[in-house]
Amino acid sequence: MIEQITINTQSSIRIQGDQVIYFDPYCLEEERHDADVIFITHDHYDHFDPASIRKVLRDDTMLVIPSSSFEAWSESGIITTQVLQMDPGQQMDIGGLLIETIPAYNRLKPFHPKSKGWLGYVVTIDGRRVYVAGDTDLTDESAAVECDIAFVPVGGKYTMNAAKAAQLVNILQPDIAVPTHYGTHAGKPGDGAAFRQAVQEGIHVPLLLHFHETEE
Repeated sequence: MIEQITINTQSSIRIQGDQVIYFDPYCLEEERHDADVIFITHDHYDHFDPASIRKVLRDDTMLVIPSSSFEAWSESGIITTQVLQMDPGQQMDIGGLLIETIPAYNRLKPFHPKSKGWLGYVVTIDGRRVYVAGDTDLTDESAAVECDIAFVPVGGKYTMNAAKAAQLVNILQPDIAVPTHYGTHAGKPGDGAAFRQAVQEGIHVPLLLHFHETEE
């Protein structure tokens, strides 16, 4: 599935499967208008970017947002016929797309309080459970996720650092773990490699952020 995945920057993920799915589109330049579903983890500017959303939006795109981000969406002027508000701990089947929401929050830091109800998502794509953690620390809820592919933030400051993210992935034991959210607004470009080094053998760790010129 790796060849179907691109990351623009931060946690801006595109997956091309039976459907085209975006998570937190951010700093996109190209007008694609190809999104079947867009997932927003929370409404910080580097995750909820109305300009980028408009570049991938179609009239029939499903936009999935945390319920607590409804005001930010309503003030953004983004128009789509389908907006689904979700809370942590929910499961839904939307036209055959299985969605689970996982709380995403900081345990001690103030940036992402649990009370906000912000989200990570587990979405079943082409038969594989894909976990996009959002901006989170290692929590009891994140450690209980069952997934085949995990996208986890590694940049520290606002989220887990590389060591903690590797600890989470070593608990989850996915087939593939992809580091996100580093090298721009938080962390260093080398954090992805540090994460990969700390992840147990047998878990494939591709480095997909754009400042990596080569990939194993």
